[in-house]
Amino acid sequence: MEDREYSERKWEDMDIDVLVKIFQSFDIFQLTSGIGQVCSAWRLACCDPILWKTLDISMIKSNFIKIPLEPYVYVGDQSDKTLTRLLKIALNLSRGNILTLIFHYNLYVSDVQLTYTAERSPQLKRLVMPAWNKIKKTGICSAIRMWKNLESLTMPSIANPPYLLEEISKSCKNFAELKIMGPCDIVFASSIAAFLPDLKVLSLRCSVLYKEALLIILEGLPKLEVLNISHCLLFERPPPAPRKVVNEFDESIRERASRLRKFLTCMSDICSMCQRTRNDEGLIRWYKYEEDLWKEDEVRSLAI
Repeated sequence: MEDREYSERKWEDMDIDVLVKIFQSFDIFQLTSGIGQVCSAWRLACCDPILWKTLDISMIKSNFIKIPLEPYVYVGDQSDKTLTRLLKIALNLSRGNILTLIFHYNLYVSDVQLTYTAERSPQLKRLVMPAWNKIKKTGICSAIRMWKNLESLTMPSIANPPYLLEEISKSCKNFAELKIMGPCDIVFASSIAAFLPDLKVLSLRCSVLYKEALLIILEGLPKLEVLNISHCLLFERPPPAPRKVVNEFDESIRERASRLRKFLTCMSDICSMCQRTRNDEGLIRWYKYEEDLWKEDEVRSLAI
């Protein structure tokens, strides 16, 4: 055979754009496994902003047990250390370019972990919150103040919502979308109307909702364009009144909702999601169902 000369090529000589394209197929565990330490070229590729527009760690759940005292959960040390390590590496590689941050609803993040994340993701526009148990008022308010560009929030319901919504109203001037994964009572609805009057998109799907709270939302959010109450368990009055389920909207609701661009509803006896909400009495237990079912939403911009 004719002799041929072959030029030896090294990994570090590979075009950066090619490396970035390859790394786009990696998951968060692969990206934070140490590949950025192979050589300077790999490090540069690992830090490319295109890889870090979204930090999705929704596949990570805490290893925890419930306890009778606050914060009502005990998270295993190894689970905590794994999360801290992943956050440190990912946030270091991202170089402040993260726009969307997605936590799992069963991930118990501490104040320290949350504020550390906020400090290193100042451009954040969309946040899908973890569980509240280990996050205190000072922690979440401190984080929100650093996320001045925040536009969208998906959150578990919170016992005392006014302080959070007030902080958002003061710090996040472009805030426009809110999704609540849990009951929206009259206090919550009143807080939304008081502190987020410019809200444009609101999703309350798969939860308990009271007629008075719905009317507060429809009347108190003049700029609201999209409201999703699909699969909600709608009651005529809050406790201690007898639980009378509303199966059809009366004129007071229809008239106020008519101005919306989209009013998304579903209260069907044959809808599986409606049945699940009823079976769980309006506090849907997502862990019982398909793994990623909680990520769905009829509002495209709020789906994950």
